[in-house]
Amino acid sequence: MKKKIILDKLFIFVPLLILLIISLFNMYFVSIKWEGYESYLFKQSLWFGIGFVMLFIFYLLKPKLFFRYSKYLYAINILLLILVLFFGTTVNGSKAWFKFPFFSFQPSELMKFTLALYLSHVLSQSKKGNMKQEFKTILKALFITLIPSLFVFLEPDTGAILIYFVIMVAMIIVYKIHIKWYIILGIIIVIFISIFGYLYYFNQDLLIDLIGTSFFYRVDRLLTFVNNDSFQLDRALISIGTSSFFSGNGGVYIPEAPTDFIVALSISNLGIISFIFILLSFFVLDFYFLIQVFQTKNLQNKMFIAGFLMMFIFAQVQNIGMNLGILPIIGLPLPFVSYGGTNIIVYFMFLGILVNLKKS
Repeated sequence: MKKKIILDKLFIFVPLLILLIISLFNMYFVSIKWEGYESYLFKQSLWFGIGFVMLFIFYLLKPKLFFRYSKYLYAINILLLILVLFFGTTVNGSKAWFKFPFFSFQPSELMKFTLALYLSHVLSQSKKGNMKQEFKTILKALFITLIPSLFVFLEPDTGAILIYFVIMVAMIIVYKIHIKWYIILGIIIVIFISIFGYLYYFNQDLLIDLIGTSFFYRVDRLLTFVNNDSFQLDRALISIGTSSFFSGNGGVYIPEAPTDFIVALSISNLGIISFIFILLSFFVLDFYFLIQVFQTKNLQNKMFIAGFLMMFIFAQVQNIGMNLGILPIIGLPLPFVSYGGTNIIVYFMFLGILVNLKKS
């Protein structure tokens, strides 16, 4: 039994440590090579340290407490999302941060955690039965997800909104609604994409007028991807293409490299082998949490784990995809590897509860 527990922990912490070490190596390289990044290694180490403290705290506390008071955490987080629109600092066109003397805080990142807690708790309390009851449950889940999405849209932060809906979809799948609802939802999504696609390709002015001026930010990013006209992406692909298996070129500057383009940065600094280690580490973690989803009997816990897993995989695929030029650049950091404070700490909070649920 003891060996099983140790092996269980190794499946999480060995790949996690590999990701953290790769991240720190990259922060070291940018701190000594690029102007303006001198503090990145120290700050990233600090975030990891705080993250482990949060993991330990969330591991010790009873998970039931977090679910029980999730509606209050959710409400507080909504308030923070409103306040940041008035008192926040604009960075890269997005008013999403509270800036303090020694650190910054991003409420939209914390919402990933509080939304997963609250949504899994609410859905697990919802009655299953006929189509009418399931319709109410879907509307409830949609309403809970739309509220933070609306405020985050005003920042704007497209990546966070996508994550919120990924979490919701994962939980609805685990909730196991009637097959007819999947067909209906599929039809609605197809209609929405068709309308959006038509306006995007044939009447962009009308599309922007319908959405509002803040949508210019998203349209610009999408246009950059479609037209393959991005300085960031060009530099990232050059750094990848000129690196070898065991060593990189180390000399190509990539804007936002420690966050959005961390994969290209890692290959540039440590070679293609670092990318292979990143992929293998994520594969082990993803597989571990997938097994946990199937093994967990409690519906509330199962939905929470599924929400995290879908979010975790989506962030990996999106970040790696945009580094390779096959997905749009929407600013999603790579979990545990990209530079960042709130994002890293939130992922450690997730891990604390996940390890706690496994223990219990």
